[in-house]
Amino acid sequence: MSTDTSTESPETAPAPAPGAAPAKSSTGHRRLLTRRDRVTLGLMAGVPTILHVALVWLTALASIALAFTTWDGIGFDSIKWVGLQNFKQLFTSNPQFWPAVEHNVIWFVVLILLPTPFGLFLAVQLDKKIRFSRVYQTAFFLPVVMSLAVIGFVWQLIYNPDTGLINSLIGANKPGHYIDWIGDPDLNLWAILVAASWRHAGYMMILYLAGLKSVDPALREASALDGANEWQTFKNVVFPTLRPTNTVVLVVTIIEALRAFDLVFVFNKGAQGTELLSILVTNNIIGESSRIGYGSAIAVVLLVISLAVIIPYLIATFRKERRA
Repeated sequence: MSTDTSTESPETAPAPAPGAAPAKSSTGHRRLLTRRDRVTLGLMAGVPTILHVALVWLTALASIALAFTTWDGIGFDSIKWVGLQNFKQLFTSNPQFWPAVEHNVIWFVVLILLPTPFGLFLAVQLDKKIRFSRVYQTAFFLPVVMSLAVIGFVWQLIYNPDTGLINSLIGANKPGHYIDWIGDPDLNLWAILVAASWRHAGYMMILYLAGLKSVDPALREASALDGANEWQTFKNVVFPTLRPTNTVVLVVTIIEALRAFDLVFVFNKGAQGTELLSILVTNNIIGESSRIGYGSAIAVVLLVISLAVIIPYLIATFRKERRA
């Protein structure tokens, strides 16, 4: 007696109709966002966006609009449109404006020429994986973590005419030999720039150290095989690959130079040779005069200066990268 055995082929599942939801798989299941998930994601993305628009963009646009008005800050009915009168008065009859612009330019030049190369030097040395490199990184980066107000108080102690470290070392803390580092208009700006450079060098060190970590080690090995020494390798191989980092460094330095405020305000509130645009904005908006429209005009000038420097450089840099 023979048994007829036949193999049945699995039936082919019918194809889903167009537009119909895909069937649930036996090996996995679709993950759909529930209503609670959508609400959570909406809050996570929406709340920061609303805060950013309200606190940054709307306030910036409001400041630009107020630059063409006069307002003492008491009631919106006192806002009066004056057109370009604030800018005309700023450029022609404010004795502090052009010295403030000059000081901001000096601030930028000093930061880009002194602490920036020094920060690059520190980054190159620490990239060699020397002993205790973590300790050195922490020591050099510590001023960046500290508040600028705290840094100002520390350097005030160093510059103190009577008991300060500098005058004590050079013997200038005796009657008739005092050096007033903060009160002397010929010295105070440079004294504050020393404190600013002390902090800025650590900032640049971290940025360049991150850029050096991204350099392909094969490039250095190939340069060494070609007979290049350490300086030639850095100049011809390593430094050209740091172009994106250099862009970030330049933008950060410009921003640091234009928004400089804390150190100067802690030292002497921007008086006697340390005038800055940020100090003028603060004095006019929240000072005794409460000239919000005039202070907004100075803020608009500060914004235009920063954009006029940063945007052309970024455009030129991006064009070079596209061509490359």
